[in-house]
Amino acid sequence: MILDHFKLTDKVAIVTGAGRGIGEAIAVAYAEAGAHVAVGARTQDQIDDTAEQVRARGTRALAVQTDVMYEDQLERLVDATLEEFGRIDIVVNNAGGSPPKAALETTTKEFDTAFRFNVSTAFALTRIAVPRIVETAGEGAVVNISSSAGRHNGPGFAAYGTAKSALSFLTKELAQDFAPKVRVNAIAVGSTLTQALESFLTDEMREAMIATTPMARLGTVEDIAACALYLASPAASYVTGEIYGVNGGLTSLSAAMPRAF
Repeated sequence: MILDHFKLTDKVAIVTGAGRGIGEAIAVAYAEAGAHVAVGARTQDQIDDTAEQVRARGTRALAVQTDVMYEDQLERLVDATLEEFGRIDIVVNNAGGSPPKAALETTTKEFDTAFRFNVSTAFALTRIAVPRIVETAGEGAVVNISSSAGRHNGPGFAAYGTAKSALSFLTKELAQDFAPKVRVNAIAVGSTLTQALESFLTDEMREAMIATTPMARLGTVEDIAACALYLASPAASYVTGEIYGVNGGLTSLSAAMPRAF
């Protein structure tokens, strides 16, 4: 049955930024497909809630408080996952983000932080986890959550867009390094309704974003989770080094920000 290829029965996944939004949705989707999930994020009560949702789907969960900006905490996340489950099959580098900000108002420190949060942390966790994937499971998958802002240029996204573009390119590089044992792919997320987006989204901005999206709606976290499930599953066993756009057909950024001059 073709649907069997989308199952993750008894696979073990690590999902960062899993306390809410896209990370939470991916963790739950993986559980529904049969995976056990280690969920990591900074806020303990949020990952506890996600872990409970995983368990409610009939699989096991582990909540590990993790700030991805600290490599020792990433190492602890991997070690705790191995201690609890004995293997790792999938890593989802979802933690990241940076609000839009005019280039001339963005400090060098803020630029560096955006790069580190969105790129360096994903590299660090992947570098730590991939050898353990090969040792314990033989093969596996890494899914990076990138952005349409890394594909399309627009004012206000110098830091975030550059970082996500680098994450997408890193995805392609690591796919070459780790083939054929570990597949590495990314999702270029479009305008998706999450708590992070809602924090600065006005009704006027929402209408404008919908108007510039061919599918005439904002994305949902389930839209992203469905693609993340495909990329982690045997259904994508011949797919690596790809950046999948889940963005409603965007060919430019949907958020219009003011120019410098």
